[in-house]
Amino acid sequence: MLMPFNARILLDSISPARIRLTTMEVRYPRFIHSELMTHRNFSRNAASSRAIPIRKMIDAVRSDPAMPLWWGRNQTGMQAREEIDAPTRALAEAEWKRALDDALAHAERLSSSDINLHKQLVNRILEPFAWITVIVTASEWANFFTQRTHEDAQPELKHIADLMLQAYRESMPRSLELGEWHTPLIQPDEEVRLSQDERLQISVARCARVSYLSHDGTRDHAKDIELYERLVGGGANGHWSPFEHVATPLRDASKWSGNFRGWEQYRKRFAQEHASTFPDEAPIAASR
Repeated sequence: MLMPFNARILLDSISPARIRLTTMEVRYPRFIHSELMTHRNFSRNAASSRAIPIRKMIDAVRSDPAMPLWWGRNQTGMQAREEIDAPTRALAEAEWKRALDDALAHAERLSSSDINLHKQLVNRILEPFAWITVIVTASEWANFFTQRTHEDAQPELKHIADLMLQAYRESMPRSLELGEWHTPLIQPDEEVRLSQDERLQISVARCARVSYLSHDGTRDHAKDIELYERLVGGGANGHWSPFEHVATPLRDASKWSGNFRGWEQYRKRFAQEHASTFPDEAPIAASR
């Protein structure tokens, strides 16, 4: 049975200069996450294992462990072009599950009252068997799709890249005018009843959380604004990456703002407007 890889468009926009900006939510095995992180044109935020309660992490990994899609036979080179036969695959799957059971047992003991180790350490043991949900925003997708949908890509990565490419091709971007904003995870009713500043701040907070719901599973604007203010409160040492998913069209399609072409990231706009408050962040705004 195919495991629950998933790719869906959260928001797809196109500027007057015809530059497309797309935000996706993707879910894939944690063990391939480092491969997606190599694509520097992506702005990313991921659900952190440091933030997940130990019991929730243990239960999730036990009930829905990440498993390989392709059980390749060992050979020279980076690609396993031949899969092991069915009887050997059964042995490999059993061994993988024994490793999972060992990791779960260690996590249980480390989190017990005798040791009571923090989740930022306990959950790391479970990461090879966990899924991860990531928000990705980019104006430049061609290199990723070309490289990661190729037959030489690791099968699990190729599978999620294929799903992402399919979602990208099937999506119809909405047109935004100069002065309008790409705000992922803002719901349709909120587009109407919230001010622009509220939408910008709430979108940032939800991208940081990788969900439009608060941590207790409800839609709560006050908690969203509170999280946004905590992100800002760190100043130059704060958490700035969620600000990158929110962007507004640039008149010049050739101009870059961070890793976006033809779009100005809210991170850059905010840094410029608050340069006296966050001087260490301001030079970033002038990059590229």
